[in-house]
Amino acid sequence: MRFLIFIVLFFVIFSCSGAYDPLDPTGNVTVKWDIMSWTADGYIAIVTLFNFQTFRHFMKPGWTIGWTWAKKEIIWSINGAQAVEQGDCSKFKANIPHSCKKSPAVVDLLPGAPFNQQFGNCCKGGVVAAWGQDPSAAVSQFQITVGLSGTSNKTVKLPKSFTLLGPGPGYTCGPPKMVPSTKFLTPDGLRRTQALLTWNVTCTYSQFMARKNPSCCVSLSSFYNQILTPCPTCACGCQNNGTCVNGDSRILQLPVGNKTRKDNSSLLQCTHHMCPVRVHWHVKVNYKEYWRVKIAITNFNYMKNFSTWTLVVQHPNLNNVTQVFSFEYKPLIAYDSINDTAMFYGMKNYNDELMEAGPLGNLQSEVLLQKDQNTFTFKQGWAFPRKVYFNGDECMLPPPDTYPFLPNSAHGSSHFFSMLISTLIFLFTYIW
Repeated sequence: MRFLIFIVLFFVIFSCSGAYDPLDPTGNVTVKWDIMSWTADGYIAIVTLFNFQTFRHFMKPGWTIGWTWAKKEIIWSINGAQAVEQGDCSKFKANIPHSCKKSPAVVDLLPGAPFNQQFGNCCKGGVVAAWGQDPSAAVSQFQITVGLSGTSNKTVKLPKSFTLLGPGPGYTCGPPKMVPSTKFLTPDGLRRTQALLTWNVTCTYSQFMARKNPSCCVSLSSFYNQILTPCPTCACGCQNNGTCVNGDSRILQLPVGNKTRKDNSSLLQCTHHMCPVRVHWHVKVNYKEYWRVKIAITNFNYMKNFSTWTLVVQHPNLNNVTQVFSFEYKPLIAYDSINDTAMFYGMKNYNDELMEAGPLGNLQSEVLLQKDQNTFTFKQGWAFPRKVYFNGDECMLPPPDTYPFLPNSAHGSSHFFSMLISTLIFLFTYIW
């Protein structure tokens, strides 16, 4: 009996912790449902998706929100989004609903949608920025007209079983909860109005639920050692070994549209790690009061660009960043007393898109950090990151005993030979 209780507690704790990220402990996606007015047989509501995650955004093809109606509700119309399926609406003769599905799924409209179908904060193809990267772009909205639902606070029943794809799996949504009615400013900004009824749904992300293998890996090198520590073998799983392609494959000569695969899977370059993305951390130079790191991000997927990407790194010396040369930078302070995490992302219209695998499929920057003489050292792998995330998913790091070690004869200042080794190692990472 005790053993069974232990097993149950283990899975409860594991399932709860799966959606908790120590680098983003309060990150979530909140879906707010505001009933604004009543109709003859239902109501008109504004549904707003707030991405309160610090560094995880919604990439193409974007979010999908689903739920199950509590009664026999239908969707008469939607502005700013559309239902994936209409369902069986055969009983309606004249006015055909937008969707009669018991469990509808709704997606955002694409940019350029007709003006009469738009709504505020819509029509971005489901692409929503992370709150920590751009709060103004971290919101998505649509307006929905619901029928056969009841026409008062007492007769309306909350939908249940909410789901969220972003665009793949990984999100778990809790039950809707009634909250104080949202207050709005009128379009002219002169007076306030408020929703008749408001409920929230909170969804959290778990990388474990999203996929069984990581989606990125980390390789390491340094100026003080000729050893290049590659990504671990099969870091992202080697089940794709039979479907990966080499750089001279004939399929790469086809137009982009003809490279699409029937199962919508990735078209990866054959590597020993089989990851779509590799992050390389290179300890480049050691100065008296500063040290410099070079970071490179490489895309090994021939079918995917990564727009508005984010890179999060945890390292104790990131509390003293002096300059970042070609990425945007923002410190992430999840806990008041700890400042050891930074988020890097691309400069708008310059390098905010990581292109598909090939000559343009990499981005790089350098970071200058000021030393704290009481803690700084090159010994025991201290100069390498503790955690690395790309687009919100944690990357696999090599085992610590494989890190480039500090030779016994090494000294604190940099010199020509170490700089030469540094350059050769970094160039070699593009061939590997």
